[in-house]
Formats: sequence, structure tokens, C-alpha cells
Amino acid sequence: MLTSGLQHVAAMYAGVVAPPLIVGAAVGLSGTELTFLTGASLFTAGLATFLQTLGVWKIGARLPFVNGVTFAGVAPMLAIVDTTKDKADALPVIFGAIIVAGLLGFLAAPFFSRLVRFFPPVVTGSVITLIGVSLLPVAFGWAQGPNPKADDYGSTTFLSLAGITLVIVLLLRRFTRGFLKQVAVLVGLVVGTLLAIPFGVTDFTPVTEADIVGFPSPFHFGAPQFAVAAIISMCVVMLVSMTESTADMLALGEIVERPADEKTIAAGLRADTLGSALSPLFNGFMCSAFAQNIGLVAMTRIRSRFVVACGGGFLVLMGLSPVAASLISVVPRPVLGGAGIVLFGSVAASGIQTLAKAGLEKDNNVLIVAVSLAVGIIPITKPEFYHAFPETAKIILDSGISTGCVAAVLLNLVFNHLGKRGDEDTVTAPMEPGGEISDTRSAKAAHVH
Repeated sequence: MLTSGLQHVAAMYAGVVAPPLIVGAAVGLSGTELTFLTGASLFTAGLATFLQTLGVWKIGARLPFVNGVTFAGVAPMLAIVDTTKDKADALPVIFGAIIVAGLLGFLAAPFFSRLVRFFPPVVTGSVITLIGVSLLPVAFGWAQGPNPKADDYGSTTFLSLAGITLVIVLLLRRFTRGFLKQVAVLVGLVVGTLLAIPFGVTDFTPVTEADIVGFPSPFHFGAPQFAVAAIISMCVVMLVSMTESTADMLALGEIVERPADEKTIAAGLRADTLGSALSPLFNGFMCSAFAQNIGLVAMTRIRSRFVVACGGGFLVLMGLSPVAASLISVVPRPVLGGAGIVLFGSVAASGIQTLAKAGLEKDNNVLIVAVSLAVGIIPITKPEFYHAFPETAKIILDSGISTGCVAAVLLNLVFNHLGKRGDEDTVTAPMEPGGEISDTRSAKAAHVH
């Protein structure tokens, strides 16, 4: 149980610590504060995992689910940071928005479980793809170095360290098996950090200054603040998170041969949303199920929820030990960038896998994906696109995940639900600019063996 639980932690550790590192760096936290924020995320992830696996009353799916900080919230949180004049207020504003979004999500959980049909793979796949694509620029920035204003930013040394780390992770994933394969990202971070020591870019100060035992004091960064635009943005993220968790519960239910019914989904969503609402109390972020651990359950065939609860115990202990949490702060940014390319790229790939099941032979679904991805990529390719809009609106618009999700949901309603006709156009081949789309009858007539 202990080793299997630890394996679950290893499989999702990098995913838990990446969001606080990204947001903390954007806010401008010191190494010590960054360590504190990372430890808080580990601690709250452990509590959320307990809530999901062991359950209380009608809260918790009681499935082998690992919960942690969702990637879906990173881009909107960065948008909040960018539009907050005083960076010291950024985290309190984020925490206040997460609390409200979590409580509203908790109340909506039993109703949301009945609305799954409005979030088919064409919507969830588009959103998950956007999450990965939105985070990749962060990895590229890390690969160039810790300080964009420094003379050595983007130097061959930094880029080489990022490339070596990437190659190490890829080699481990290709030529190893079992536990070592699952912890390839973690091993890549360790080896990359060791290789960076001779270049003088590894700083062990956070470890030497960290206490062995500590507790994430409530509201360490200040009392939560409630800004309407930030709340709306995080409510959209909560919808995305609930949609992803629902899909994960359905998938995991099949794997453990206990199909997730409406009651199970509602209980699981209550655990996600309540865990998210409580996380800011201990300086944590929005929590959601980790899809990579579902793959681990399928691979190991260890289906016990108590094994995953044991992993949650490890997360809590790591969160209570600042020294353990500070280890990730030692990893140089270029090394994180190399691993981040795999980590964030895998999120995008997961979205593409979902889109493969979305019925893209239908013209309607092709248009939904095309437009929602285009809308979501605007803030990435043209950051100043919405410069003429009010600052409050930019919090939402500058998050490609939020705008892409809204676009996907609305387009799905328009094309696949409102006034739906019996005939459905299909695409016989990938569309080319100016190409014609055949309907079902033409596609059958033109079919060549």
C-alpha cells in the first residue's frame, strides 16, 4: 500500500507543484514564499484526495481518485495577476474568487451531474487542448532562464539544460518500464538539477532556510478579496474542472468495474468543489481529479481507493515539511522548462485524444473545434488583442481557456441542440481552405474501397 501510494504521488507530483510555481513567479514571490505556496498546494491536494477517496456523507466519489491543483486555473490566474495593480493583492483576489467558485460549484454539483450531455467530447477536448497550449509558453519562458531582463536570458547554457532535461525524460519514457517510467519527469528534474550545478544556476538557499516541520498558516498572504471579474473567470474554470472531473469519473468507473452513476458523479463533484473552496484557507488553489493517475490505476490494476488515500497521506506530510516542499524550488527554471514541455504538451495531447472521440466526421463538430480553438488561442498569439477593453473584462478575455470554453459550449448548443435537424453533414476528409463538405449521402456514394 505504501509503495503503491507513493507511486501515485510520484506520477502527479510535478503536476501539483507546477501551478504554484507559475503563479508564484508571476506574483514575484521570494524563494521562501514560493516554497510556502508549493507546500500549501501539496497539503491541500492531500486533503482533497482524502475527501474524494474516503468520503464524508454525500461528499466523495469513493473511487481511487487523486486530487490536486488543476491546470485549467493557471491561465486565468495569470490574467488576474496581470490586471491587478498591486501584486500583493493578486493572491488574495485569486483566493477569494476560488472560494466563491467552489461554493457555487458545490451547490450546483447535483444539477451539473444531469447536464453532462451539454459537455460532450467536442467541448471537453477543445478545452483540455487549450489548457495545454496555453501553458506551453510558460515552459518556453522557463527554458530561457529565471530573469527575462538578465543578459544571459535565452543563452545557449539555459537552452541546453532545458534540452538535456527534455531528452532525459523522453529516453526514460521510451526505454524504461513500471515505476521508473511513471516517475520519468521527476527523475528528469533531479538529473537536470545535478547537471546544472557546475554552471552555477542551482540555488540551494531555499532548502537551507526551510524548517523541517511547518504548517501552512491560514490566509498567509492576506484575507481573501472578492472581485467580480475574477470570480466570473474562476467560475468558468470551475465549470471546466467539473466537466473534466465528470469525464474522469466515467472513465475510472469503467476501469475499476464500478460504473459511475449520477449519484456517484454528484458526490465526486461535491468533493472537488468543497476541496476547492477550502483550499484557499490554507493558501491552496482550485482542486480537480488528476487524469494521469487514472492511467496508473489501469496500468497497475491496483483499484483500491485506500491505496490512493495513502498517497494523499504522503501529500499531507510533504505539505507539513517545508524542507520537502522546498526541493522543487531548487530546480533551475531551464530544467523546469525542459520537463514542462513534456508535462504541458501531454495535457494538450490528452485533449487531442478526447477530440479523436468527438465525432469530427460531422461538419458541426469541426466548426465547433475550429472556432473555439481560434478564440482560445487569441490571447496567446496576440496578447494585446483586447487592449481596448476595460481591465475587468480583460481578466476573462485574456484567458484563452475561459473564452475558448464559453465559445465551445455556446457553439455546441447552437449546432447540436437548438433546432437540431435529422440530417447531419459529414466530412469525408480533412477540410482544406475553400474545400467543399459532402453530406452523408454524397459521402457514401463517393466511398472507394
